[in-house]
Amino acid sequence: MPGQGWYQFGELTLAFVLSGLVGLEREIRQKSAGLRTYSLVGVAAALFMLVSKYGFTDVLANERVVLDPSRVAAQIVSGIGFIGGGVIFMRRDVVRGLTTAASLWVTAAVGMACGAGLLALAVAATIGHFVIMLGIPLLLRYLPRERRTVATLRVSYDDGKGILRAILVDCSRLRFAIDHVRIGHNGQYEEVPEAIRDQADDEGTDLSPRAPAGVTLSMQVKGKRPISHLISSLSDIPGVTAVGTVGHDELD
Repeated sequence: MPGQGWYQFGELTLAFVLSGLVGLEREIRQKSAGLRTYSLVGVAAALFMLVSKYGFTDVLANERVVLDPSRVAAQIVSGIGFIGGGVIFMRRDVVRGLTTAASLWVTAAVGMACGAGLLALAVAATIGHFVIMLGIPLLLRYLPRERRTVATLRVSYDDGKGILRAILVDCSRLRFAIDHVRIGHNGQYEEVPEAIRDQADDEGTDLSPRAPAGVTLSMQVKGKRPISHLISSLSDIPGVTAVGTVGHDELD
C-alpha cells in the first residue's frame, strides 16, 4: 500500500525532531506542556496528514467514490483547540497559558507541514517559533514605553507570617512605586505613614495588625509594566489568598 515508504518515515521523524525542539524549550521554562506533549502533538499531526493523503487510496480505486483528503487535515485544527484550551486557565484575575496554547498550535502546524511533504516550511516555522519566543522578549526590553500604569490593589493574606514584607519587595522588584498604603481587618483600615513603612521594610518588620483572621492590604501602585504582571507575582506569594484591582488607569 502506498504511503508507507522511507520518505514517509522521514517525514514523521522530522516532525518528531522539530516538535521535540519546541517542547524542549517549553520544558526548560517549566511550562504546563513540555517535551512529551509537544512531541506527541507534532507526530500525531504529521500522521493525520499522511493518513489523509494515503489512507484512502484503496477506496478511491472505485471511480464512483469521491473523497476530500483535506477534511482530515481540517479536523486537526479543530482538535488541537481542545488541547490548547486545557492549558489556558485563570488564577485570581490573571489569564495564564495563552503562549503555551499558541505554541501548541504552531507545533501542530509544523507536524502537518511535515506530513504534507512541505519540509522546508516546517523547518522555517520552527525557526520562527524560536525567534518569537527568545528574540522578541529581548527586543521588548529596549522599546520605549510612553505610558505608566496607575492602579489600586487590594491584597488579602494570612496574618503573622511576614507576608507584607514579601509584597513590598515584589513591588520594588517589578519597579512599581507604592503610595497610600492602608492595612485593615474586617473592613477597617489603618493609614500607614511612609516613614514607618520604609523603616519596617529595612528592618523586616511586619506592619500588619495582630488578629486571628486574615489581613487586607490596600495600596496604590504606579509603574511602567502591565498591572497583570504585578498581580501574577503577588498571587504566587505563599499565604496570599486574593489579589484584585480597585481602580486601574494608564497615564501618558
